[in-house]
Amino acid sequence: MAFKIYTKTGDSGKTGLFGGARIPKHHLRIEAYGTVDELNAHLGYLVDLSEQHDCSVPHLEFVQNELFNLGSVLASDPAKELVVPNIEEKHINKLETEIDAYDELIKPLKNFILPSGHLLISSAHICRTVCRRAERLVVALNDTETCNPLLIMYLNRLSDYFFTLSRYYAHKLNIDEKEWKGLR
Repeated sequence: MAFKIYTKTGDSGKTGLFGGARIPKHHLRIEAYGTVDELNAHLGYLVDLSEQHDCSVPHLEFVQNELFNLGSVLASDPAKELVVPNIEEKHINKLETEIDAYDELIKPLKNFILPSGHLLISSAHICRTVCRRAERLVVALNDTETCNPLLIMYLNRLSDYFFTLSRYYAHKLNIDEKEWKGLR
């Protein structure tokens, strides 16, 4: 059976969580998982760019699936015990392993760098900044409703991953990173 794209149930400004609860579309929970969804869309663009420029990173599609899992946790009614895929320590450990592997290939960071130089580099930085926003929203949500702390840790590490990935792309494409010069 196919799903209909429109349901008309959101026309009044409320949306449904997995589990049935209906909450306003401006609720912090919706902002949090909506931003995770936005990040995933940016990540899809990054995947497409990386393949186009022969800089494919197989781990990116894995991250896309993890973001769907993270979003499903946030989209679930916290008052109900629902079985949804969750973020675990192994997912955070995998990100750290990937970051460490890229760090071995790139020059040590000695200055702040500007997020530019190539579409791949800039796109990775966009993913990083949207990821930081998602993290801030989940932290804010956690202040009102207890969230799995691994969600926050994962998003924190994922933003570090995107930063390191941007630097890896610069290395792979032989593009000099643009250092921040400060005020003159």
